[in-house]
Amino acid sequence: MSKYNTDIDKKWQNKWEETGLYKFDKNKEGEKLYVLEMFSYPSGNQLHAGHWFNYGPVDSWARFKRMRGFNVFQPMGFDAFGLPAENFAIKTGVHPKDSTERNIVKMEEQLKAMGAMFNWDNELVTCDPTYYKWTQWLFLKLYEKGLAYRKKAPVNWCPSCNTVLANEQVVDGLCERCSTEVTKKDLTQWFLKITDYAEELLTKIDELDWPEKTKAMQKHWIGKSTGAEVTFKVDNSDLDFSVFTTRPDTLFGVTYVVLAPENELVDTLTTEDNKEAVENYKEEAKKQSDIERQSITREKTGIFTGSYAINPINGRKVPIWVGDYVLNTYGTGAVMAVPAHDERDFAFATKYDLPIEKVIDGCEELPHTGSGNLVNSGEFDGITARQGKKAIVNKLEEIKAGSSKTNYRLRDWLVSRQRYWGAPIPMIHCDKCGIVPVPENQLPVELPYDVEFAPDGKSPLGKCEDFLKTTCPVCGGPAHREADTLDTFVCSSWYYLRYPDNKNSEKAFDTDLINELLPVDKYVGGPEHACMHLLYARFITKALRDMGYVNFDEPFKSLTHQGLILGPDGLKMSKSKGNTISPDEYISLYGADVFRMYLMFGFGYTEGGAWSDDGIKSIGRFVDRIERYLDGFIDEINKGENNKTTMDKAEKELNFWRHSTIKAVTADTEILQFNTAIARMMEFLNALSKYSTESVKNLSFLKETLVDFVKLLAPFAPHFAEEKWEALGMNFSVFNEAWPEFDKKALVKDEVEIAIQINGKIKARINVASGLGEDEIKEAALNTSEIVTALEDKTVRKVIVIKGRLVNIVAN
Repeated sequence: MSKYNTDIDKKWQNKWEETGLYKFDKNKEGEKLYVLEMFSYPSGNQLHAGHWFNYGPVDSWARFKRMRGFNVFQPMGFDAFGLPAENFAIKTGVHPKDSTERNIVKMEEQLKAMGAMFNWDNELVTCDPTYYKWTQWLFLKLYEKGLAYRKKAPVNWCPSCNTVLANEQVVDGLCERCSTEVTKKDLTQWFLKITDYAEELLTKIDELDWPEKTKAMQKHWIGKSTGAEVTFKVDNSDLDFSVFTTRPDTLFGVTYVVLAPENELVDTLTTEDNKEAVENYKEEAKKQSDIERQSITREKTGIFTGSYAINPINGRKVPIWVGDYVLNTYGTGAVMAVPAHDERDFAFATKYDLPIEKVIDGCEELPHTGSGNLVNSGEFDGITARQGKKAIVNKLEEIKAGSSKTNYRLRDWLVSRQRYWGAPIPMIHCDKCGIVPVPENQLPVELPYDVEFAPDGKSPLGKCEDFLKTTCPVCGGPAHREADTLDTFVCSSWYYLRYPDNKNSEKAFDTDLINELLPVDKYVGGPEHACMHLLYARFITKALRDMGYVNFDEPFKSLTHQGLILGPDGLKMSKSKGNTISPDEYISLYGADVFRMYLMFGFGYTEGGAWSDDGIKSIGRFVDRIERYLDGFIDEINKGENNKTTMDKAEKELNFWRHSTIKAVTADTEILQFNTAIARMMEFLNALSKYSTESVKNLSFLKETLVDFVKLLAPFAPHFAEEKWEALGMNFSVFNEAWPEFDKKALVKDEVEIAIQINGKIKARINVASGLGEDEIKEAALNTSEIVTALEDKTVRKVIVIKGRLVNIVAN
């Protein structure tokens, strides 16, 4: 029999493809199971160990579930638009379409070499017009629903990538892709109104089988606050503005208000003698990121406008300041300051010598941010702060100066990008008709090939006259297309809906089919997408539900984040560090199954860890041992010599390991705990090794045992298992077989081994019948020859029996 190698991998990959073994049929028997890994971005020309760690073990879980009777749908595709391909093109001169398509071909080869059950008939590529036609359709539907809009706003700008970034793409003030410091620009951009779903996105997440950390991150990002919106009138003016506060109970303690530098009222309210200073302050604020401006450790700064506002609760005149720690994109772009009861306001008031007035008792030292009773608050004196919140809001409503309000940190999703390699936004600008959507029958708006896309801060499509010039679909007059492209996260926000119906040229998807197959049952990918892709996909699903296209609320029922495979040095892999691990060389040496099994055995799946060449070598030896024992046993079975028909002690012992392994591997694999599942199979192999020393074997029982062993092995080493399944003379394929069930009776041993201790030290071991009583166990222990000898000159004081484990004899 041939030793396991890559030839065996290819043999079975060809067989699987020829027979259509893994083709999905929705009418096949079994409960549907939609298994999905986050699709890869073909920015490089090959898969790395991290891709394998994402895809290989999940494929093993999907195989396990198939053998347990589920009708598994497991597609694969490529998230193919985006900056890396465009930047690569700028650097090398290779067009992003060409480099992306070339990389996809290579990665398809590698994914197929993995031997996964991917339904390649359902493959999709987001840069293919047959896909992004429907991304554009989705945008139009959101526009029709009032969920897509265009406005001028201060936006995050990456000067290196030369494009706008969504808030979620700015990490600690830096571009999450290139780590360049992000600045602000006032631009007219397209947004998706994700804030309309803030409350549902927040409340429904607890119903999901997702990691608690990911749920907490989304909750924090959405950032719900409850309080009141209070209207302040500007002194000697018809103008007014609102502030949002979570502490309306402290309204009597307001001694000044602060506007964000970007607030449109700033220019109007700034008096003539303050204009130059305020303008300078606004310019300085533009240089700061939102993260920096909100930092709790950064000293707060501000400047007086020269104007005053009227506190509606007591008629007090308070100064209006400008402060860069207030963001125009959060709340109303204005805050009321209560320095006696807020640390930030206290520091600001102290710095600029502003009044500090206590309105909550309970602590002499200021600022006092805790609870207490209201003081210096007119008719509300003496009630608790909690009561004061409600009472003061009621008063504001009565005098029409405010109301209760819920606010969210979540901002609308900015989807315009001033880059080339993305889906064109399907909108038309007409001087006569304004902004007009492209008619659906004119989709897709195809991305032209010949475009000058060297970044200069402007949309490359705006320089392509052939693309830009068009006819208004409303009036028939000359018009121009939108030159921005869509954020690539729009492409990935709905791809899970397209997979099952990827060849549909009439619709984005068939609603009945999608409602039958979705939501995704198991989704696996990195935790870095918690506040971007995962949040966006939830929003899009809910929007499509409300438009009647789907009947479910959430895209992904269960989510798992795989860990990170580090370099051998324990650091994150990167070419610059020289610590990257390419799977290809290891697969050519050991075979795909050994590489896959090492990833599953060497690391906790949700934890990851540092790569070890010694680790993969040990898994290679484990597979060699399996092969050696299985081939030897198969030879004995085929010869049919030295056979017995009874199950004596040796068979019962092996049967115990057989069924205890089935039980353990089933439980561990179900929860993606692959390392312990493989460890139990190693113990099973040890039991087979022990049985191999028996001169006469029960060959029919042995074959049953080997059949179960290969079934257990199959999800973890699919090519190797198919080879051994064939060697056992079984019908193709092991993956059409039912997963083995454990027999509870086999887990009850006729005999158990008991250790015998004298004064806590083990002196002997004996086998006793499992149902033996305590007195009988004591007698057997005391009559054991080694114990009799050890107790010759001692007096037994006490005998302690722990059934099934040990006997401890206390003697002196």
